[in-house]
Amino acid sequence: MSEQHKQAEKQHEKQDRPIGLTAAVRQIGANQLDPKNLLKQSFELANQLEPKLKAFVSRNSLEDLIKAVTPGPLSGIPVGIKDIINTQDLPTTNGSVIYANHHPSQDAPIVQKIRSLGGVIFGKTVTTQFAWKTPGPTVNPWNSAHTPGGSSSGSAAAVAAGIVPLALGTQTVGSVVRPAAFCGVVGFKPSFGAISKEGAHPLSYSLDHIGFFTRSVDDVAYAYQLLKEGGAETSADTVTTLINLQLEHAPKIALIKTPFDHLMSAEQQQTIQLAVQKLEHAGASVKTIELSAQYWDGVNQMPTIMSYEAAQIHREHLEKHQALLCENIKELATKGAEYTQDQYDAALAQQSQLRKSVSEVFKDFDALLTAPATGEAPNDLTWTGDPSFCALGSYLGIPAINLPAGMSVNGLPIGIQLMGNYKEDEALLKVAKFAEQSLSS
Repeated sequence: MSEQHKQAEKQHEKQDRPIGLTAAVRQIGANQLDPKNLLKQSFELANQLEPKLKAFVSRNSLEDLIKAVTPGPLSGIPVGIKDIINTQDLPTTNGSVIYANHHPSQDAPIVQKIRSLGGVIFGKTVTTQFAWKTPGPTVNPWNSAHTPGGSSSGSAAAVAAGIVPLALGTQTVGSVVRPAAFCGVVGFKPSFGAISKEGAHPLSYSLDHIGFFTRSVDDVAYAYQLLKEGGAETSADTVTTLINLQLEHAPKIALIKTPFDHLMSAEQQQTIQLAVQKLEHAGASVKTIELSAQYWDGVNQMPTIMSYEAAQIHREHLEKHQALLCENIKELATKGAEYTQDQYDAALAQQSQLRKSVSEVFKDFDALLTAPATGEAPNDLTWTGDPSFCALGSYLGIPAINLPAGMSVNGLPIGIQLMGNYKEDEALLKVAKFAEQSLSS
């Protein structure tokens, strides 16, 4: 590691670490932390940082936050909600002036569940317009000249800045994992369908996922166990009972070669190499493999699915509000109208087949390892970064997670990405916990 890298790491270690989700839950449960004080701290920090950070579209007042505290396994925890997910008490703008005054009649089911578990909706976080490409005003908490990533830009930035310990995002290609990497937090995209996406404005029905931003693997595992379909619902559930991330054996990890590896910066490559060394030192087996070309052929069909569905989703927007739509959405929907039903059906069939066949890869490995992004967050607020490295996990619908793994010479976070088998989210989280501990050694 270069001297510049060492200095960046030391600077990172010196920074105050805000309280994480599970630590806050434990302290509140032990009466060591008053949830009202936690909410006040979050509110005051947002007041301090928001003029520059711009992570939120709207926020609840401190009075309303304190009134919302109820018992439960998320009692008093402030949560950021991406602004394409319906909330009854705050507008849901979808990042578009078309919906500037849109007040949903009810919460999305996942928001309802957060409230039922005692969680407090802190505010709506900035999204790119309709969760696609065109950036909002949020900046990277580490350096305001750099993008926070997208489309879940506000959620990633709010957690990284320490305003909230938990935030919801969505991912269609790379909108949880990539901004998590750019902002230096844990970003987890569960398996397709594991989290209800009802009440979230769609970008692509067949590719959309709801995911989480937190500060540790324990934190994201706790949130996942509570908020997944059929998850825990009573206040009797504790951190200890909900989190069991102990592996029975050292993991077998496949470092996958991708068609995008040439896009990686030297620092991203170095981060992965160092992560492999640390994983192996901790006892993991890491083997470099190449996936069958059919998976990358499938990823190349991803735009067919996404744009075809976007054309249906945005038909009325194009008819009634075309002048108010960003060029990226217009281009996506227009392209989708060019595909035939047969082309779309063939792309869906290929996706389904590959989602099943990838289980063969996981007979030999517990997780796949690759980059979450090309490197540090680009020095460009007009672009959210290249999502290519996240496309495979989103296309297959398999669980994927970003883990902070280092710092660039510019003092910006760099991560690694782990992916697991479809519907084996807990197994991936166990490997992620092992990796998190290995990387910190």
